[in-house]
Amino acid sequence: MIDWDLVEERLDDAKAITWDTCHKIYVLMDDAQVAETRGYGYGDEPDSFFTNAEKSPSEMLTIVKKWFDESCGLRFVSAVSTNLEDPNLGFETLIGQFEQDDCEDCGERGCAGVCNDADDDDDEDDDEEDWG
Repeated sequence: MIDWDLVEERLDDAKAITWDTCHKIYVLMDDAQVAETRGYGYGDEPDSFFTNAEKSPSEMLTIVKKWFDESCGLRFVSAVSTNLEDPNLGFETLIGQFEQDDCEDCGERGCAGVCNDADDDDDEDDDEEDWG
């Protein structure tokens, strides 16, 4: 099950949130990251960039969850802080790629609403017997 607590904690101090409208969701922790990310073109799409002056932490959490739901399967959420010595060390994984919630219908992780249905399995077995 996805744990949103860490995302919520980071949003308390975040300067902004942004999304590439596909799968990259970032919680920007300082002004340098806000400027750098805008320079990369994040926020060019409508409703894909919000600052803490525009949205409260709880509103940003709601938006991040919406973006996550609308993202492709490679989705992730990372907090990003400026690290001048090693920029890669500025990334903190909040929700990693391929983390998924359990299905509400079948309880399995990652079925994406396409549950393993016993009737479908029986049909596949019937098809296999026809090939024999």
